[in-house]
Amino acid sequence: MTADSHQAPPAENRRAHKTGAQLADGREIIFFDDEPRSRTVQDRREITRPEGGNEMRYDPLLREWVAIAAARQHRTHLPSTDQCPLCPSTADRDTEVPQASYDVVVFENRFPSFRGDVPVPADFLSTTTAAAESAGLLQPGSGRCEVVCFTDEHTSQLAQVSAARMRTVVDAWADRSAAMLAEPGVEQVYCFENRGEEIGVTLHHPHGQIYGYPFITPRTRTLLESAADYRERRDGDLFADILASEISDGRRIVARTEHWTAFIPAWARWPVELHIYPNRAVERLPELTSAERDDFAALYLDLLGRGDQLFDGPLPYISGWQQAPASAEPGLMRLHLQLFSIRRAENKLKFLAGSESGMGVFINDIAPEEMARRLVELGPVSGEDTGTESQDSGSQTAGSPNAGSQTGETR
Repeated sequence: MTADSHQAPPAENRRAHKTGAQLADGREIIFFDDEPRSRTVQDRREITRPEGGNEMRYDPLLREWVAIAAARQHRTHLPSTDQCPLCPSTADRDTEVPQASYDVVVFENRFPSFRGDVPVPADFLSTTTAAAESAGLLQPGSGRCEVVCFTDEHTSQLAQVSAARMRTVVDAWADRSAAMLAEPGVEQVYCFENRGEEIGVTLHHPHGQIYGYPFITPRTRTLLESAADYRERRDGDLFADILASEISDGRRIVARTEHWTAFIPAWARWPVELHIYPNRAVERLPELTSAERDDFAALYLDLLGRGDQLFDGPLPYISGWQQAPASAEPGLMRLHLQLFSIRRAENKLKFLAGSESGMGVFINDIAPEEMARRLVELGPVSGEDTGTESQDSGSQTAGSPNAGSQTGETR
């Protein structure tokens, strides 16, 4: 299939260069290049999508959807390096990426958790019977799942890419968020990365995922309800007030730049739990300016580098963007990234045991103020410290003279 190539915008409003095409089984693939380049994409494989449908079942006790995706049981699990499906294709082996090299690439997941274009009816509960609801309502599979490869270097990590490449990743997240939110079967978009076998990663190649959920997820629903309640009771913006309170307190601020603030919330559930807020009210990734994207790219690489120095080895983590669903009331949600790790010591993990898994009540073994102090003392981390090409973020730590200001240098 021949690629559809797009011209890059002016330098002052730079976006990654896009090339879109199709894989042999009809799935979409999009290349995001750091600089404009010409690509012709041709998938030589004879493949079809795995058998096994997707459906959703409604839990009336928790009022949450559970996805049933039988085909995922057969997805690739920890292949050897020479069998990695996310590496570039070669003359001897065709992979999911039909190119000899790439910068960042996004494609539809061959084993999706959510797939389909039928929206969840807004009145699905009121149009059914009590017997049907108590038995667990069924809904056809809906939504979309994509894979994001951050680099074509199999043995690398996101923390080791250049600032320019990290910026391309941000552009890819924003582009796909806008595209997914425009689809009829998608209500909310979640861009995330699972890192480390401790987390459950099944492919070692540096990659993340983008989920287009056909409903508002439980966590986001709670966030929106809390923000709405706070607005009614306090006549204020919950996210703005949390950010202001953390800045005023200062003990849990890890780094600040002109456009972003990274902190550990006072109520952190996980041993390592970073929240990164934009300093202005932004609801979704596509709304970020070019300067905000550049600033985030440098800051995020700094924070990932610090995380890898906390314990003896790379930090296993889950990192993801919370952004407003399509139907959210304007002004209620603030875009932010949450990164958390189950590692609590060099040789110890935080397991979700009885209280956490059974009752949803978390118990944190490390005080948030202590973890923030440790991260502050480790940074800022530059490319020279981590062996990467990224530049120093210019961020200010909580121990810096200007930690309470917003005058950090953006690069």
